[in-house]
Amino acid sequence: MRGRAVTGMDLESDSAGEVGQRRRVLAHFTAAGFARAEPPLLQPAQLFLELSGEDIRGRIFLTSDPAGAEFCLRPEFTIPVCRDYLASVDAGGIAGFSYMGPVFRYRQDGAAQTAQAGIESFGRNDREAADAEILTLTLEACGKAAARLETRIGDTGLFNALLDALDLPPGWLRRVRRGHMRGQKLDTILEAQASSAAEDHSAVLKALEGADRRGAHALVENLLSIAGISSVGGRSVGEIADRFLEQAAMKTDGGFPAEKRILLERFLAIAGDPDSASAAMRALAREAKLEISAALDAFDARLGFIAARGLDVSKLKFAAGFGRNLDYYTGFVFEAYDSAQPRGRPIAGGGRYDRLMRALGSQSDIPAVGAAVFCDRLFAMGSAP
Repeated sequence: MRGRAVTGMDLESDSAGEVGQRRRVLAHFTAAGFARAEPPLLQPAQLFLELSGEDIRGRIFLTSDPAGAEFCLRPEFTIPVCRDYLASVDAGGIAGFSYMGPVFRYRQDGAAQTAQAGIESFGRNDREAADAEILTLTLEACGKAAARLETRIGDTGLFNALLDALDLPPGWLRRVRRGHMRGQKLDTILEAQASSAAEDHSAVLKALEGADRRGAHALVENLLSIAGISSVGGRSVGEIADRFLEQAAMKTDGGFPAEKRILLERFLAIAGDPDSASAAMRALAREAKLEISAALDAFDARLGFIAARGLDVSKLKFAAGFGRNLDYYTGFVFEAYDSAQPRGRPIAGGGRYDRLMRALGSQSDIPAVGAAVFCDRLFAMGSAP
C-alpha cells in the first residue's frame, strides 16, 4: 500500500478544556527556553518513507502536485522541525524548539488527526546533560499524570558499541543493528539465516560476493530498472538492492558465530533499575574482554545528570534490548506508559538522533535529541496537567 489518499478525514473539534491542557504542556517547554516552532502541515513524503521506516508507508496521507511530486500531511514533528532548523540561521549551532499541533496518521481504532507536543534540542556537545534535560522536561510536562507513568529507557549507542566490540561480519552487523532499532527479538533477527537459505537467489548472490559495494548496488538497481520493477512489497529499488547485498555478504560470512550469539543474548537479557544494570553490563564486558567502557561511562554520566534534575533514577526501568521503532535513533531512548496499561501505547517518547541531520542534507552530523507527548493518550489518563 502506498499510503492513504487525502480525502475527507475525521477531524474533531477540540473542547476548551483540551485546548487549555495543551497550552499548559506547551508553556512548560517554552518556559524552559524552547522557542515554539510551527513547521508546515504539508511535507515531502519521501523523507518520511526513507527515514521513519517501512511501517509508516500505509499510515500516511499522500497527495501530489501537478508535476507528480508526492507530499503528505505531517505525520510527526521531528523531521519537519529538523528541516526548519537546517534552513535557518541557527543551523549547526545550539538551538532548542518546542511544538504543539496536529499530526495525521491512519489508525484503525482512532482518529486520523491527533495533537502532539514536544521538544527538540540541537547542537549541544554535552550529550548526556541534554538527554537528561529532554527526559525530565517531558515527564514534567505530563504534570500530575507523571505519577502514574512507567518510564522505560534504553541506549542504542551502547548497543552499537557492543556490536562494534564483537567485530561481527558486515552482513550480520547491519542486520542485527537494524533489527534492534526496530524492536525485534534476537531470535527473530537471526532467523534470517534460515529464511535466506530457503530463497534461491544463488546466481545473483554469487555474482555479488566480494564485489565493490557501490558497483554491486548500481548493478542490482539497473537490473531491477531494466525489468521495470520500481518497488516490491513496499520496498524501493534501493532497498531491494540493499537486501541482495546483505544476503550476499551473509553468504560469504557464513552463519552467525555461536559464541557471539551467547554474549548478545546475555547482554540483551540485562534489565532492571539503571544502576544495577550498569554494574551488570560492566561485569559482562570485563568477563568477555569487550572494550565498551566509553559507552558505559556515558551511560553512567547520563544517570548522574538525570538524578541532578530531581528524577529518581531507581524508578526508571532499563532494558538493554529496548529500542524505539524508528531507524534514525543513535543513542539514549525512552518511552513513558500509563502504569495501569504498561503494554499500551506510549504516552510520551523520544531519544537521540545525531545522524538524522546528515540524512536531511547537513554536511556533517549534528548532535540532536528530542521527545514527543501524545496529547490524546495523556489526557485520556484523566489526571492531565
